[in-house]
Amino acid sequence: MVRDLVQRIAAATPRDLIRRISIPRDLVQRIAAATPPERDRAVDALRALAVLGVVLGHWLVTALILDSGTVRTASPLRYMPQLAPASWLFQTLAIFFLVCGQTGARSHATARARGTTYRRWLVRRMARLSRPVTAVLVVWIVTAVAMLASGADPRTVRTLVKLVYSPLWFLLVLAVLTAATPLIARLHPLWPFAIVALVDLARYCSARYGLDGLDTLGSVNVAAGWLVPYSLGAAWARGRLCGRATGWTLLLGGVAATAALILWARYPVAMVGVPGAAVSNLDPPTLAAVTFGLAQCGAALLLLGPLRRALRRPTVWAAVALVNLSAMTIFLWHQTAMIAVTAIGMITGGPLPGLHTVPNGPGWVLARLAWLPAFALALLICVAAFHIHERGRPGKRGRPGTVHERPPAEPSRARQPA
Repeated sequence: MVRDLVQRIAAATPRDLIRRISIPRDLVQRIAAATPPERDRAVDALRALAVLGVVLGHWLVTALILDSGTVRTASPLRYMPQLAPASWLFQTLAIFFLVCGQTGARSHATARARGTTYRRWLVRRMARLSRPVTAVLVVWIVTAVAMLASGADPRTVRTLVKLVYSPLWFLLVLAVLTAATPLIARLHPLWPFAIVALVDLARYCSARYGLDGLDTLGSVNVAAGWLVPYSLGAAWARGRLCGRATGWTLLLGGVAATAALILWARYPVAMVGVPGAAVSNLDPPTLAAVTFGLAQCGAALLLLGPLRRALRRPTVWAAVALVNLSAMTIFLWHQTAMIAVTAIGMITGGPLPGLHTVPNGPGWVLARLAWLPAFALALLICVAAFHIHERGRPGKRGRPGTVHERPPAEPSRARQPA
């Protein structure tokens, strides 16, 4: 499916690109026919939005700069801190963990009902993560060795490899949370939230009063911070997040708490990492990142109704399904796509605005926006080449989160937020 779409786009001329980028009608019909009628398509839409938000965020806040024969990374948020609120639109990891918690808890409950052992269930879930990760690791190990053998500057190789591998931290956290799903299904989200708050308080005391050793507690929040939306997702799977009141409570409470932490506790405004910043909201996750994530989870619950109505249109659902079919591949290869376009741009012999230049002004932002279609096309090529590793061998491609496997029946609509 994905390969056919890429070929159609690649064959298009600039004049008819917009016309040809539409999903072929026969593909739309095949996807609609393969989708069980009881499937909650809004959950898949939330996952797709979360993945695409991360991809766009990385493309917009990461610059590869040519500097005296080497390549280094920089962020426009360092040069233009007034753009920090824009990071709120693209920091969507909390929504991703919310959906993962919901689908993971439902999947485990269904496996237990069918008599599937925990070990067998976990092996299947881990295989979905390991197959696409193995592909990107092997490709970039070979690429790094080839670059060093050809005389490339080791600092450039280190920069590129780090750029590709650094997002993998979240997969390790997701694997740990997935393994702990049976326990998390019984956990109230307030417990990990309280841990994050206590760890941040300890880190504050360490910095304020010069206490030794307490700053290392921040590593606890790497798991606890993302456990909050994951446990919310597990509660959602149990039918606990009922009604729009829950969504509004999370949204308004999260916004108010985040604003208070930024204005009075001096947490960073940016919800992504900024090179050179003294404090990052993501490394490790801070209390502000968690409260912001709660607001996002509330917004996601409130969007379920509108999303369900929009996804009744076959073309809209087909687009969402295609993203979900290759969600992990998109996440793993989006940095490679940006690197590939940047490398090809070097053939021109000089730095190109928005691609190789310092991100220090509005001109860079406009130029970078103009490069996004090239990044997207390069990513589609990567997906066409490597998404087979995510889907697995023929005959074993069905899995939760795609249109190939019939999921367990949804809870009553009356128990779900509209």
